[in-house]
Order: sequence, then C-alpha cells, then structure tokens
Amino acid sequence: MAFSGALTLTDLNDYITPAQACIKPVEQTNAPKARTPGDAATEIRIDANGAYYEVGADSSSSAQKLQPAEVSLNDCLACSGCITSAESVLITLQSHTEVLSVLRANPAPGAPGHRVPVLSIAPQSLASLAATLSPTPGTPIPLPHMLRRVQAFAQHTLGFAHVFDTTFARELALREHTREFFERRERAQAGGALPMLASACPGWVCYAEKTHGEMLPFIAGTKSPQQVMGTLVKEWLAPRRWNKRPDEVYHVTVMPCYDKKLEASRTDFYNAQYATRDVDCVLTTGELLRLAREHGVDLAAPAADEILPPRAPPLLPELLTPPGSSSGSYLHTLMQAVALATPAPLTLESKTLRSADYTEHTLRDGAGTPVFRGATCYGFRNLQNVVRRVGRGAGVQVGRGAAGRLAGGLRARAGEPPYDYVEVMACPGGCVGGGGQLRPPSVDAEGLARDWAAEGVRPEAGAGTGASSGEAPWSSRAWTREVERAYWGGAAPAPALPTPPASPRLGGADKAAGVEPAAAAVEALVARVLRELCVPAGGGAAGWDAAAEERRRALFRTQYRAVESEVVGLGVKW
Repeated sequence: MAFSGALTLTDLNDYITPAQACIKPVEQTNAPKARTPGDAATEIRIDANGAYYEVGADSSSSAQKLQPAEVSLNDCLACSGCITSAESVLITLQSHTEVLSVLRANPAPGAPGHRVPVLSIAPQSLASLAATLSPTPGTPIPLPHMLRRVQAFAQHTLGFAHVFDTTFARELALREHTREFFERRERAQAGGALPMLASACPGWVCYAEKTHGEMLPFIAGTKSPQQVMGTLVKEWLAPRRWNKRPDEVYHVTVMPCYDKKLEASRTDFYNAQYATRDVDCVLTTGELLRLAREHGVDLAAPAADEILPPRAPPLLPELLTPPGSSSGSYLHTLMQAVALATPAPLTLESKTLRSADYTEHTLRDGAGTPVFRGATCYGFRNLQNVVRRVGRGAGVQVGRGAAGRLAGGLRARAGEPPYDYVEVMACPGGCVGGGGQLRPPSVDAEGLARDWAAEGVRPEAGAGTGASSGEAPWSSRAWTREVERAYWGGAAPAPALPTPPASPRLGGADKAAGVEPAAAAVEALVARVLRELCVPAGGGAAGWDAAAEERRRALFRTQYRAVESEVVGLGVKW
C-alpha cells in the first residue's frame, strides 16, 4: 500500500521505530491478567516463524501468543506517525476483503438487515483501466465501454445493485465550488481570504492540516466529488428512489488514490443519526482489478451489449466530462464562470512554470487588464512552492503550523501577482497519476513483453518527454499521458500533459449559444436534486429561504482543522 507523497514526506517522524511514539497505543486483544506486586516479570520471545509470545521470566508458565495490533484508517488519519509502516501495521478497514465480507454476509433483498450495495467509480479510475487493459498499446478502450464492463462485473459477479460513475457528483461539486469562489471574492474586497485553493485532494488537505495550518482559511470548503457522491447516494437516492434509510445502503467507491480512504473516514462525513458514513468503503483502481482477477473476470474482454445504449435511462447522467483538466476541471470551470460574469469578452493567457504540472492562467479584458489569475499545481514539490507564494501574497507566516498571521504581514515579491485560485493536487500529473492507479505495463509500443531494467533502460532518463528525449516506454510521465489520453477519449497526447481537445471560447459567443438537450437534462436534474435535498416538502419554488441555504451548506461543504503533532522531534530516539 502506498500513500501520496503529501502524507509520507511531511516530517522526520513519518517513519516509525520501536522507540517512537504512536498516536494510538498498541492494544493487545488477549492481554494477560494483571499482576500484583511481587509477581514474576514476563518477557517477550520470538519463535522461528516470527510470532511473538509472552512467557514468564522463569519460563515456568505456558507461552501466550500475542496478536498484532490493529489500527483502522480512522486511527491513522493525520497521524504522521505510522502511515508508511504498511508492513508493521494491519489496516483492516477500507479494503477489498472488507467489501467481500460485507457482500457475502448481506442478507437477500427483502430480508431483514439487507443493505443495498452501491458502487461509484471515478472517471480517472476508468481511464486507468481503459489504458491498461487495452489489447492494443496506445489505443485505450473507450470509457463508456469500460464503464459497462465494470457495471457487468460489479452487478453480476459481486452482487452490487447499482453502479454509477462520479461525474454527476463532480458536476454538483463544481457548481458549489464556483458559488463559493464568488462568495469569497466578494468578501475579499473587504479583506477576505483569497486565493481560494482546491479542496478535492485529500492528500493536500491532510498535508495542510498537519503541516500548514495557516493555509486552511484559503482551502475551499466544498466537498470533493467522492463525498458529494456519498451525499447523493445516502441522502437523495436512498430515501427518494429506493425508499431506504441511509444506514440501509452500503456505498463503495473506486478512486485513483489511497488518500480517499482517509477522506471517507473523516468524522465530518459521518451521519450520527443513522450511525453510517457517506462512503462506507473505498477501493483503489488496483484493488478493483485485483477483485476482478480473483473472481476470474477479464475486464479486457467486451461486455455483452456494451456498444448499445442502456435499456433503461440511468438514474444519474453518465461520464460528464467538462473541459479543463483531468483532475476535475476546477480552474477551467471558474474561468468559464468569470468570463460569463464579465460583460466584455476576455482573452486567456497560459504560461508553464518549471514543468507542465505547474501552469499559470490569466484572463485579461480588452485593455489587457488582468481580471482573473489562476494556476494548476500538481505534485508535492510544486505544492510547497505554491504554499510559500500564497503565504507571501497574503501576509501569512508559512511553516509554523497553526501559528496564524503575522502582525505586520509579509510582502509579496516584486512582479509576483497574487492568484485568485489554485487547483492543487498532491500527485504529479494530477488525479490520473494517483497512487492507487494501475502501473504501466511492461510492454513496448509493439505489444512485446520487455524487461526494461534487465535491458539497461532507465525510466525517466531524460528531462523531456517521448522516446526521442530518452524517456523509456512506459516511464511514469509517458504513462500518465497515456492514461490522460484515455480520460479524454483517445485524443492524441501533446508533448506535455495534454489539455482537453476543443477548449471553449471565453466570450459573448458562449453566452448566446443554445443549450443542448443533454445539458438541459443535467440542468433540470441539478435543480431537482438541490430542491429535494434542501427545500422541505411543500416549500415550492419560493421555499428557498435561509433554512434551505443552511441545509445546502451542510450537505455540500465541510471544514478543516489544524493538527498539532504530539511527537517532539528532539525527543525521538533514532
């Protein structure tokens, strides 16, 4: 198991040793009876198989085998002590074995105690599967076909009742994200917190909570698409479509990174009334493929009727892909909203800094005056640069945890304009390069198996991209581009991480353009979901009042809190 760099490179206490403190004491499930003063001491012995036994110091008593401590992901959240010790700590929840045990123990539909099993899969996970399982290297499986194969496997083999992708939940998240940005921009004129930083990446959020508490006021409060999907499933689909309570639904998501497991375990996403989480379990892309192979299902093989449209209309729209980035299109959606809110047409300027993972975008009016400045920042190294720049621009002391603002503030560097928004992701390449994605296949461009290491080929040998620059197929950068090409439906990759084909116009032509039927259906469903979730029954169109607004914020936004480490670096024995 591998977590993102944002969780494993925060401090010297990331690697636990026997002398180092842990956030949760080691708990022994079969602890011996308490001894009174004067009793003989015990000692721990290890047998040839590595098992631990507790025996009396005089060896007169029988040996008692000690069970390994079990630490759940909820215990590990923001610990910064043992997340990287996968070999020593058993993380039993949020795994594919847990999903199988729940599904096997689930009573039949209609029986008491039955829970409706629901699976939601991220489009980045579909893209990883499509690129990896393609029979022809360089020609990914179309995402709609990949979705049909996952649906067939999950429903017919595993027993899930419903399988969705998370793009409609992302649509709701993007709309709430845009709404929050304009609220913040209005407050910024009176000294509010800008720039706004993306909140969809739990690795980035966890890193900020543990290391840069001063950045928390800048992080958007909008929930990630995964957690919005949890709200949709437990709060809308369950009661209004399936006539079920939230605790009568078992919701599993498939995500491109392990950090999503930590996100689902946050207490903010727990429904105390029904004692259930919005997302009960999170699987990575690799874990889903492992499940399929363990059940003898080949996801590379076409599913029956996968090229045909669904027989019945899906409950939620499928594979909505807004233009922008493969990490959610947060920045591009905001730029579109700013352009639509500006009377005059705007021009877009883009500039790459250091690498394609750090790109600046500026919207200017006809006179050349900047109207909006934003950036996409992927990867831990670029993330730290953005944190320092945001701190300088906002007058915040960076690197002192939750110390807060300086009294006099800090001045930004000359010629360094402040950002209005930054799309932050902890993984290089964004979500398509998440730690839970499938690794590149060991085949060359002609489909022949190759052992690159044995042949002396070093991945990432050159600074550029492509074989001409010394980059071995598939290096991590080349493979990220391949997965991204699958995400955008097979568009040819550019020399750097590609932008989507056909970027929209930023001007009056878009405002006057008609709305397509599919887009109109999405608009109608969005309005319906918000109305049914936020407005009490019988409220009608005029029922959107302060109570409905408070309900919307409770459903689609969250909050963050700084975490102070309990381990003092100078007191750790190494």
